[in-house]
Amino acid sequence: MILDTEQLLMILCGIVILSYLFTIISKYIRIPSVILLLATGIGIRALLDEYEMFIHFPPRITEALGVVGLIMIVLEAGLDLKLGRSKLRMIRNSFFAAIVILLVSTALLTAVLYYWFHPPLVNCIVYAIPLSIMSSSVVIPSIHHLTERKKEFLVYEASFSDILGILLFNYFTAEDVLTGRSFLVFGSNIILSVVLSLILSFFLFVIMSKTQLNIKFFLIFALLILIYAAGKAFHLPSLIIILTFGLMINNWNLIARPNLLRFLPHHEVQPVVHLLHTITAESSFLIRTFFFILFGYSINLHFLQVTSVWQLGGLIVVLLFLVRLLYLRFFLHTQVFPESFFIPRGLITIVLFYKIPERFKLSSFDDDILFFIIILTSIFMTAGMVLYKKRPDDVVEEGQFFERKEIL
Repeated sequence: MILDTEQLLMILCGIVILSYLFTIISKYIRIPSVILLLATGIGIRALLDEYEMFIHFPPRITEALGVVGLIMIVLEAGLDLKLGRSKLRMIRNSFFAAIVILLVSTALLTAVLYYWFHPPLVNCIVYAIPLSIMSSSVVIPSIHHLTERKKEFLVYEASFSDILGILLFNYFTAEDVLTGRSFLVFGSNIILSVVLSLILSFFLFVIMSKTQLNIKFFLIFALLILIYAAGKAFHLPSLIIILTFGLMINNWNLIARPNLLRFLPHHEVQPVVHLLHTITAESSFLIRTFFFILFGYSINLHFLQVTSVWQLGGLIVVLLFLVRLLYLRFFLHTQVFPESFFIPRGLITIVLFYKIPERFKLSSFDDDILFFIIILTSIFMTAGMVLYKKRPDDVVEEGQFFERKEIL
């Protein structure tokens, strides 16, 4: 099927308008807008199949949108997070929730894949890691009706899950793993990335604050994407740089010292922060819109007729849910509703699956299993949000990180 220029423009603009409508509607029906976008892509594919029409989109387009979307989402998360002494306990709890749930889920899914397919153990680990990462691209746009405490916890946890998951994935897809040398290289890369992130973030901040050009913000985005791509080429955890940049900008009042304030005073910084936040949110929205539409379009629902997909995919989703439920209840001693339902797999899982090296590929692992897991975990999260009837204004204190005896 070949589209002319006017038809293509009408479709693209229609998708953007539809996404805005989904964002408005989701606040009332509590179904995340990204789930509605995914369902729209699936519906478009089913409709075209019904009329025996097909539009081919190269996988590279979806992958590129996924990478840029990931950068925008992590930057947006950094711009949303306020640091301070009062936040230390929440940051600590969300970090340990992210890393423990990630590691335990990876171990369990590795065992399941090894039992199911009997491949080399490292191959199972490489496949289990993306499936164990909580998707910030689905979580962050979907928490608007929760309390501020719940929102902050989920934003921190989802951001940590993305970054820790990518670090773990990069380690196990390297040439050398589980040796003293590999641990040394891996640790030094993290330290190098932290140092570089502080230096580069400061210089990007100076460029953004001091330049007089009105086009500076997309220059910053281009530099961030360039830094991310260069970091990946040198096997560095580049997302740390992106997150540090967002955190530094949003928390300049905590970082700045008298000598820095003379160079970058608050009255120059605040307008830049506000405008960058707005542009980042808009860009993230646009990229997320087309990514989930395209990914939904790539899904063929015929896999729902395959018993093995239901069996393996269902087992993986149940394990992901149980790990999260048990950790939140018995280690954080917190309410588990609706937090335990936030197990969506999305953009980051898809991007990492695209990046699995050929030597780790499992020929018996069908992509339909991935599609099924993404759809089912999204349904899980949607169910939790729909069933959560409290409004933020009605909640006085939910005791997110305090000892509580009740589960719900």
